[in-house]
Amino acid sequence: MNQVAPTGDQDSGSYVEPGGEFTRDTRYITTRITADGRDGYPVEPGRYRLIAARACPWANRTLIVRRLLGLESVLSLGLCGPVHDKRSWTFDLDPGGVDPVLRIPRLQDAYFARFPDYPRGITVPAIVDVPTGEVVTNDFNQITLDFSTEWRQFHRDGAPDLYPEARRGEIDEVADLVFRDVNNGVYRCGFAGSQEAYDKAYDRLFSRIDWLTERLSRQRYLVGDTITEADVRLFTTLTRFDPVYHGHFKCNRSKLSEIPVLWAYARDLFQTPGFGDTVDFVQIKQHYYIVHSDVNPTRIVPKGPELSNWLTPHGREELGGRPFGDGTPPPPPQPGELVPPGHGAD
Repeated sequence: MNQVAPTGDQDSGSYVEPGGEFTRDTRYITTRITADGRDGYPVEPGRYRLIAARACPWANRTLIVRRLLGLESVLSLGLCGPVHDKRSWTFDLDPGGVDPVLRIPRLQDAYFARFPDYPRGITVPAIVDVPTGEVVTNDFNQITLDFSTEWRQFHRDGAPDLYPEARRGEIDEVADLVFRDVNNGVYRCGFAGSQEAYDKAYDRLFSRIDWLTERLSRQRYLVGDTITEADVRLFTTLTRFDPVYHGHFKCNRSKLSEIPVLWAYARDLFQTPGFGDTVDFVQIKQHYYIVHSDVNPTRIVPKGPELSNWLTPHGREELGGRPFGDGTPPPPPQPGELVPPGHGAD
């Protein structure tokens, strides 16, 4: 999601609302790609392209779920660079700065192809219809759920059930709390425009952190004894906590690495195939510290923190649980989708 700011005089736009609380624009393109094609976009192998950015926590969710379910062969991937301007995410990682499949330099081109007067931020993740070059959806909340349900025909053998029907109510409830207070809570801290707004967001964030700590002290995963959509959604915020949110967003009651239960939980997931192998810490830091120039005017990217500790033993196996349920781990990432050496925890 990491929304391109629509206002401001700086190249990357302004994110802080002076004097007030940060309010996320949650009006997304709600068109869905479904098995029955009821919105005009049926699930078809090779027809669509997922556009993501490794820097963005909302897009990182789609990278993880796509990997876990084995959708790489039916849904191609385009990756934007970590730094954008106030107009759009761009394909500056590709030769000539052009996506090799869509043949566009900016993600906004796919948005404008369908909605010439699209009025809101150009966000990732987005799914583009390759034949028309038009964006289909940027509804990050629904995209990964549809990967689990509507794309089931194309799941790999041994794909886990990340959204089991019997657990959906609890998954949705936990995910909603995590979104409100943690996923979006860190942004409400970082983009607060007043001390009062910041204090309120900070208290809500760490109250939920304490709630999560208590819950995860008794069970290995957030819902049931297997990895679910709820874990994916929390994980992408936790990986960014110490490199970015603790300092840049002033979420500094404690580092993640100083919260034993959550730190062990995060390392458990990070070391699970499909999770840590999608994380690019270099791009994460570049994105936040360079793009949010109203928060960090110098745009200096910090060298720390030390990241090799993500690979230390976590001990969560003692709580039981089966990461993939009756399924199996995904195979290694495809060669063209590997996180560059030195950008992970290696």
